[in-house]
Amino acid sequence: MKQISLLVAGAALLAAPGIAATRSPQVAVPVATVNLQIAVTNVRGNAGRIHVDLCRQHEFLKTCSIEAEVKAVKGTTIVTVPNVQPGDYAAQVSYDENGNGKVDRAIFGIPKEGVGFSRDAPIRLSPPKWQDAMFSLSGDTSITLRLRYFMGGDNKP
Repeated sequence: MKQISLLVAGAALLAAPGIAATRSPQVAVPVATVNLQIAVTNVRGNAGRIHVDLCRQHEFLKTCSIEAEVKAVKGTTIVTVPNVQPGDYAAQVSYDENGNGKVDRAIFGIPKEGVGFSRDAPIRLSPPKWQDAMFSLSGDTSITLRLRYFMGGDNKP
């Protein structure tokens, strides 16, 4: 009963003439961004480009809102993705050897060019699951992943 009386008294004070409730204006607080560096290993040539899609869970295996692309370097190619908001992500990486802007596929959708996922998430008869590729980004971070080839490529560790 005492709590109800206090609530009524507080409401009366706010409604009284001459007393106005004030709210501080909404100020957008900038969110600090971080940089992600991805070392893509097992790149089998210098032709073409290494493409990275950085995905939130709802974007995974679809069109991702963050992309980066660099010229391929045989062996290991470093891709930097600057100004990323902290959070949980998965990286989808492809090696566009012929520079046509897509992953070429064979029968049944098998990639003809190298593909890889963060945490080297397994690819077993289907793309990996989110939880296998997901990593948390809270500060400047470096990750490494390995390209895999399913047709005419080098898949040795």
